[in-house]
Amino acid sequence: EAIRIGQPQSEPLKAFYETYGFKGLAKALGGDERSSPNPRPPVTKPGVKGSPANDLFSEAETALGDETPATPGASTLDYDTILTWDLFNTWLARVEAAGLVAVDTETTSLDEMRAEIVGISFSVKPGEAAYIPLRHAGPDAPEQLPFDEVLAKLKPWLENPARHKLGQHIKYDRHVFANHGIEVQGYVHDTMLQSYVLEVHKPHGLASLAERHLGRHGISYEDLCGKGAHQIPFAQVDVAKAAEYSCEDSDQTLDVHLALWPQLQADDKLKFIYELEIASSEALYRIERNGVLIDAPTLARQSHELGSRIHALEQQAYEIAGQPFNLSSPKQLGEIFFDKLGLPVIKKTATGARSTDEEVLEKLAEDYPLPAKILEHRGLSKLKGTYTDKLAQLAHPKTGRVHTHYAQAVAVTGRLSSNDPNLQNIPIRTPEGRKVREAFVAPAGSVIASADYSQIELRIMAHISGDAALLKAFHEGVDVHRATAAEVF
Repeated sequence: EAIRIGQPQSEPLKAFYETYGFKGLAKALGGDERSSPNPRPPVTKPGVKGSPANDLFSEAETALGDETPATPGASTLDYDTILTWDLFNTWLARVEAAGLVAVDTETTSLDEMRAEIVGISFSVKPGEAAYIPLRHAGPDAPEQLPFDEVLAKLKPWLENPARHKLGQHIKYDRHVFANHGIEVQGYVHDTMLQSYVLEVHKPHGLASLAERHLGRHGISYEDLCGKGAHQIPFAQVDVAKAAEYSCEDSDQTLDVHLALWPQLQADDKLKFIYELEIASSEALYRIERNGVLIDAPTLARQSHELGSRIHALEQQAYEIAGQPFNLSSPKQLGEIFFDKLGLPVIKKTATGARSTDEEVLEKLAEDYPLPAKILEHRGLSKLKGTYTDKLAQLAHPKTGRVHTHYAQAVAVTGRLSSNDPNLQNIPIRTPEGRKVREAFVAPAGSVIASADYSQIELRIMAHISGDAALLKAFHEGVDVHRATAAEVF
């Protein structure tokens, strides 16, 4: 009984976190929402149906800015699986009449530029949603409505900016629809961005949001598809289970919105920041969609040149060490550096091993040639493996361009992060790094223009603070950093 797992002791934990500077953990503990301000009542899950509910038509929700905040959630879940044109038309009429509709897609891939639709779900009212299976191909998959015809009928509503939509990570769904020739308009809310603005230190995934704000524990993707080598494609999932999963996603998205949107409305500054994030999502979607053109032959030439230099550095390192060795092995480096060559030990790892990390190499390189060769070898190898070898492989087969993904709700500082590939960390301090940038080119008849704000942080600070010295420096066009230093020293 003494070792039974119970509820954490919040007060001692919070005191410990605050004492030792664990600010994120302290904030998360302080915001523990086991007692959600908008708890969802317990729900009874009926079977996912293939026929319309008794009461399909209801008052349409009002549009953005005029929504009446409601307690999210419903006492029962009423989910439809759309397998007939009659039910499709009923739901299409309902979606077209609604002021705000949560939309979710189920796809073949997390790569938004390559993902294809397997099914689509909608929710127009808490507890009520519908799923359209389109490309399920499991052994027991029922006959489904024709893919192209369904999208053709949905397209006018999806592309109508006057029909307001919301989603969880709307940028992804916009890409998915665009892959099928549909440019979705009218996305006015994104629950991921709402959470990011309101609670930046907390997770922003839908499962976390539903648990935190609604007290709901939904079906996980792993529950449906499995894990690792045994994971099956979503198209192989049983339609009834897929429908419940997807309807739950769109239903929870609507519920989370109804919980978070009133909080944003109540704070003008946060609401303004959220509106900026929504506008940024639109711009980022277009940037990602457009991609950047790369010159594959230039990258291939650079890879060959880097390979030759890397090989030469290896031979030079062997000559200095007096033997061949693995330049990437910390153990072998330690033996060569400290046992054979007698280099000083700068620091040790947590396990007591002699460190050969970058900081140590930089220090040793000031006085010894071998660490300098190792550093140069590492830098060139990273450049080759990360960029010159891989960028061409990451080009989209249809566009010939690299389409990076900008994560909008990751960094707590508000900065974007770029991945697949990361285009923010291409080295610029070395000639080799600058050469990689030569492979990013403009199409014939166009040019690449680069622009940056001039001392934007200082200008904002001067505007907000009204500091006389800063304002004077900007108005007179003097070096602001020098003027600031003169004031201080």
